[in-house]
Amino acid sequence: MTYATQQDLIDRIGEDELIQLTDRNNTNAINSSVVGRALADADAEINSYVVARYALPLPEVPAILVRLACDIAHYQLSSNRVGEAVRTRYEDAVKYLKSLSKGEAQLGVASGEPAAPTDAGIAYVAPPRVFNRKNLSDY
Repeated sequence: MTYATQQDLIDRIGEDELIQLTDRNNTNAINSSVVGRALADADAEINSYVVARYALPLPEVPAILVRLACDIAHYQLSSNRVGEAVRTRYEDAVKYLKSLSKGEAQLGVASGEPAAPTDAGIAYVAPPRVFNRKNLSDY
């Protein structure tokens, strides 16, 4: 599922900035493959949090996820020249996604059902031993 499009990113950060961030060949144009890769990476990062509470793919894309995908993609595209505002928006996006995965925030998706709990990340704890050398020596 794609949360944001190239046009969403243009609407949020502007075409000129997107050209500066993606034009690797000095064509003075947006490099769509670079944008697509950044948006796909943003989708993967978002999914890693959303899957904790919702079955994927979501039936609809909530507006909040469009914004978060744009903020994450913008941060990734800015790589070595990240400004403070870009970094703050990225950190805020991750903070929201963490609260979403913990159930502290909701997406407001009408028909999205929370994902079933899994055993992933849960260690098995064995029951206490009934017999040990001390118990056996008593017999």
